[in-house]
Amino acid sequence: MTVASPLPEITPDTTENALLDGRVRLRQPIRGYRAGMDAALLAAAVEAKPGERIIEAGCGAGAVLTQIAARCPGVSLTGIELDPAASRLARQNAALNEIEARMEIMDADIASGFRTLALPTFDWAISNPPFFDDEAALRPPAPEKRGAWMAVDGLAVWTDFLVRAVHDGGRIVMIHRADRLADILHLLGQRCGSITIQPVHPFSDTPAKRVVVRAIRAGKAPLSLLPPLILHQRLDGKHSAWAEAILRGRAVLSMS
Repeated sequence: MTVASPLPEITPDTTENALLDGRVRLRQPIRGYRAGMDAALLAAAVEAKPGERIIEAGCGAGAVLTQIAARCPGVSLTGIELDPAASRLARQNAALNEIEARMEIMDADIASGFRTLALPTFDWAISNPPFFDDEAALRPPAPEKRGAWMAVDGLAVWTDFLVRAVHDGGRIVMIHRADRLADILHLLGQRCGSITIQPVHPFSDTPAKRVVVRAIRAGKAPLSLLPPLILHQRLDGKHSAWAEAILRGRAVLSMS
């Protein structure tokens, strides 16, 4: 009988948090990128069936993949991560949630392209790409957030990776800034169709700040714009009922 190696102790620069009402345990850095609503929305938008294979570009500490594992029994998960500290945490989180048998983390650079991984194509390719690819256009992020926020090689590289990672009929899901929607549609539209857009608004009376976009490689259906998801109530600032249910793992972000 194989005995699993004990998990390393939590370091002073790391916390362990509960997601999905405690169904997921997540170790993540105290400083730098920490899982929040974006990770929850991306995971909730993946309605994978048992036996399907999912790859995440830029998986960080594994917040999205571990939530998908809890939501979608029987799926296989692969995470690609350039930062070795983040990939180590992702492997710890796979062990912490007892999903090592179906969650693999690979140390690789998205800019090198999907083909360099020598993997068969997937049923789902997902990502929360770095939000900025022009340092001159914004105040630089703190050094510990730089890898998660700055797309050195640009959004086109990340989109190309996702498209090449799935077979025809495979699904691509991204969450990104709403003001990049035109770029996302242009990049995906070259090889994908059946695009569905979920606008995400902080409040009902403010513009969308995020979009969740799902596309199907070689899909032919017309574009669909869904009703908005409102995150907070204006009166008290608390999460809306739908947003709270997603955070607790009691609702999905259905984009079918």
